[in-house]
Amino acid sequence: MLDIDKAVNTATSGIARIALGVEYKGSSYRGFQRQPDGIPSIQACLEQALSQVAGGAEISLTCAGRTDAMVHACMQVVHFDTPVMRTEKAWVMGANSYLPADISVIWAKPMPVHFDARFSAYARRYRYVIYSDLIRPAHMHQEVTWTYKKLDLNKMQQAADLLLGTHDFSSFRAAECQAKTPIKTVYHAKILAFGQFLVLDIRADAFLHHMVRNIVGVLMRIGAGERPVSWMLDVLAAKDRKQADVTAPPYGLYMIKADYPEEFAVPKRYLGPHFLSALPDVEQQQ
Repeated sequence: MLDIDKAVNTATSGIARIALGVEYKGSSYRGFQRQPDGIPSIQACLEQALSQVAGGAEISLTCAGRTDAMVHACMQVVHFDTPVMRTEKAWVMGANSYLPADISVIWAKPMPVHFDARFSAYARRYRYVIYSDLIRPAHMHQEVTWTYKKLDLNKMQQAADLLLGTHDFSSFRAAECQAKTPIKTVYHAKILAFGQFLVLDIRADAFLHHMVRNIVGVLMRIGAGERPVSWMLDVLAAKDRKQADVTAPPYGLYMIKADYPEEFAVPKRYLGPHFLSALPDVEQQQ
């Protein structure tokens, strides 16, 4: 166990704002947000671990984007305020010593007081991973979405291209979505092939509840030849969730990045998930 007392910073007073980069496998959790009655959540696990590092002081986290039940993250960004001073290494190694194996803190960084993990982010990026094969995979069955259907990548890309720009995404939001507006801007939406995997890499200013999973549900129907490419436009124009009531499973969804102004110098890392780290960064190619 890390000797926390030896990792105390020289600073002894004031409030520090600390940002963390976090990755997790969400299969065993009811999403990121803390839940009532002790239902497992990523936030609760992190706050409990960080409180241990802080000598029992209460920790309250703010995140870049709340992921749903059983959804994963490769680079979730969170922040918290604390009067307890620790080194960056102490926050990382100390927290990981108290966290379960499916949650890891990957970096820590002191931030100015005006940094906010949620409101300072100007874009979020997700990858959705589909395993396309006649036989269901025995490995990673809760980390990818399996389909036995043969999917047409070109048709899926044509349909994904129709999402680019600023639109009303009401047809792709969950009924319980609490977002103030369904108007979102999609900066890129690329379908990538990697062996038996098909990956939707999508970046937008923000996402509605279930938005990516609902988009993938439509893309998979189109890729399987069950609907034409033009159906994406029909669904988008309808602004009605009932017009495309297909939601892809949560297992294949990964939050891979949140974008912040350069002034904050948020640490960079390869795009995940780990088993797809060799995939090219489609933004760098544009």
